Amino acid sequence: MRTASRLRLLITPWLAAAVCAAPALANPYETRLDNGLRVIVKEDRRAPTAVHMVWYRIGSMDEVDGTSGVAHVLEHMMFKGTPTVGPGEFNKRVAAAGGRDNAFTSRDYTAYFQQIPREKLGEMMALEADRMRHLNVDASEFAQEIKVVMEERRMRTDDDPQAKLFEQMNAVAFQAHPYRRPIIGWMSDLENMSAADAKAWYDNWYVPNNAYVVVTGDVDHKAVFALAQQHYGALPARALPLRKEQVEPRQEGPRRVTVKAPAELPVLIMGYKMPILRDARQDREPYALEILASILDGHDAARFNRKLVREDKVALSAGVSYDSTARGPGMLYLYGSPAEGRSVAELESALREEIKRIQEQGVSAAELRRSKAQLIAGQVYKLDSMFGQAMEIGQMEAVGLPWQDVEVMRERLQNVSAAEVQAVAKKYFNDDALTVGILDPQPLDGKPRRPAVAVRH
Repeated sequence: MRTASRLRLLITPWLAAAVCAAPALANPYETRLDNGLRVIVKEDRRAPTAVHMVWYRIGSMDEVDGTSGVAHVLEHMMFKGTPTVGPGEFNKRVAAAGGRDNAFTSRDYTAYFQQIPREKLGEMMALEADRMRHLNVDASEFAQEIKVVMEERRMRTDDDPQAKLFEQMNAVAFQAHPYRRPIIGWMSDLENMSAADAKAWYDNWYVPNNAYVVVTGDVDHKAVFALAQQHYGALPARALPLRKEQVEPRQEGPRRVTVKAPAELPVLIMGYKMPILRDARQDREPYALEILASILDGHDAARFNRKLVREDKVALSAGVSYDSTARGPGMLYLYGSPAEGRSVAELESALREEIKRIQEQGVSAAELRRSKAQLIAGQVYKLDSMFGQAMEIGQMEAVGLPWQDVEVMRERLQNVSAAEVQAVAKKYFNDDALTVGILDPQPLDGKPRRPAVAVRH
């Protein structure tokens, strides 16, 4: 199912890309067509398959008030056909070729992909090039699809208490920056959206000079470049609308929000404003924050699970999320659900105490080694696929980090010192940059049972 990406509580994409980057000279390979479309190819001969991805440098952060959700709505409309490919036929053609396809929208980008036998790559390029230029945004098709999106919002946000909490936290944590708006859009904006809004979004942003193609698999890069020229090369470039930078004002005190919703247990989320990677070679603190997050919640023996869940039994679950790559401002989240008989206030105090211990005592050499090893091993396993490699290359490029810097990022991570971890803990975990969200559970009233503990979304 095509869905809007919610808050990414995942290990950062640049680390994964660092692991998958092959030491072989020049692999991945890259070229740029005359119309501005970049093509990046990672050769991987392990299986006779290929992954084809088209990434557009456009996401929900580029929307304006009143049309929130239009990036995701247009993603749905991209499957509604062109003059030569009827509604719903795109998926059927991919399936007939022995492949599968999907798409996803985030705050920073929108992407489309197919996993197919390698000999079908040209056919997939032809399909994507067709809808990059000739999409039908039919009013009747739009009227049906907007209902699908509104129902998706009801199921994935309105009826999910933790998703509602994340949504409300973002709206409070960010005041000026577009990250304050949900990717899927506010319901009132969806109710008032028109086919013309979707068409304008398509006309403005779905052009080759605002896109790039990533191909991984059992392919020859020269042959891929030739196919890209054949299918995408004739598409005209167009001037892009001016993107005005929206800078989030400095937060000058703690913020709190409470969401009341049917649920079994309360949930606590503590979100701190944090720096993220802008320059892989010069920045240092985001790497230290990655290690800090892993020490707290990167493995079974990490501090939160060991101390708060197993020893003190103050938490039923507790975790950390920090994504060091994004086009917009960064956040680090501490989250959890209190154990039976324990309160949200007790859990918040316990989370703060674990941060305080690192601020005052630092971290051990053993913890540092274990966390680095866990991060690297986890990403090696995760990226044992062509799709994973394409994803990580694409995500890096989407947030403005060139894939050529992956080895630099890996080295910087491995060189993080215990002193650097302690320094970022002291510098950034203060209440002036904190937003606290609390899910206040209400009676279920016979409704379907909700998740009992905080989980990663």
